[in-house]
Amino acid sequence: RALRLLETSLVHVILVIGALAFIFPFYWLIITSIKSNAELFIWPPTLIPRTVELFHYGDALQEVPILRYMGNSTYLTVLNLIGVLISSSLVAFGFTRYHVPGSRILFAALLATMMLPHHVTMIPLFLVFRALGWVDTFRPLWVPAFLGNAFFIFLLRQFFASIPSELFDAARIDGSSEFGQYWRIMLPLSKPALTTVAIFQFQWTWNDFLNPLIYINSQSKKTIALGLQDFYKSQTTVEWQQLMAASVLMVAPVVLVFFFLQRYFIEGIALTGLKG
Repeated sequence: RALRLLETSLVHVILVIGALAFIFPFYWLIITSIKSNAELFIWPPTLIPRTVELFHYGDALQEVPILRYMGNSTYLTVLNLIGVLISSSLVAFGFTRYHVPGSRILFAALLATMMLPHHVTMIPLFLVFRALGWVDTFRPLWVPAFLGNAFFIFLLRQFFASIPSELFDAARIDGSSEFGQYWRIMLPLSKPALTTVAIFQFQWTWNDFLNPLIYINSQSKKTIALGLQDFYKSQTTVEWQQLMAASVLMVAPVVLVFFFLQRYFIEGIALTGLKG
């Protein structure tokens, strides 16, 4: 019993050390944003600022239109969330419920697309969107979300397969349509998996730097990731407190979303692997 208690305590100590290692960079980001110039480069560094200067956040908001950039990122994030949740869940529902000849081959082909790095398709996609006249618009950044995502389709299919088929048979007997089964049975029972997909897509869209850099040229259409780059490049002498303050404003929504939805995220990841 003593040995088991020692093992449990050791595991908890390792987990606490790992958690602190992941939390510390975010903590350092926050305290740097409120430090004074006198404390910024002293050695050894102060882990608790002696003076707190919150005006760096106001200065950051005045330097560049961060709120506009955050609004653009929010607009793209909402459209991507809607597109991915609708398209990926519909395709996953089809692969789960309809076992037609060739469906396994189609699913294998879908999974094979996950092996292609984004950099391989980046130039062909750009040529397509340029031919459509979509460069310097938001369309290349949200329209693809309505065409499904291979990883999310795989994730949702694994979860959908764990739902008993008897529920759908009973609904069919009661006269429910196929879409009614999807809307009234599959989606309500799949909230953990859908929440997991939403968290992943939110993080990817909000933090995306490469795609907006490729397609967006207008200053008014830039996202928060591009805005931070402009903020850094616009300064002849880097104001680290303002830069860290702007970074906190960018990271905060992602942290808050995961903090409030982590229970559904962990539940979705855990249940997805129960049945293949």
